[in-house]
Amino acid sequence: MLKGKTKSGFAFSISDETLNNYELLEVISVVDDNPLKLPQLMNMLLGSEQAKKLKDHVRTEKGFVPMDVIQGEIMEIFQSGPKSKNS
Repeated sequence: MLKGKTKSGFAFSISDETLNNYELLEVISVVDDNPLKLPQLMNMLLGSEQAKKLKDHVRTEKGFVPMDVIQGEIMEIFQSGPKSKNS
């Protein structure tokens, strides 16, 4: 289980089963070249309930969900994972 909180204060919890999903890896591998895969990545990683909470967490006063902020939050979640011993 991967649990944590981003610098902005978004608390998340991701199961080991989700992190070990090959299809998640497939989406991760293409999201840099195809940013349209970001919603799929976010839903696969966080599930629909946590994905909605993340969108609400970063929502602006005008009601927009900034794509760059979402990308940063997702990157931070990935970077919070267990560090390798060689790091």
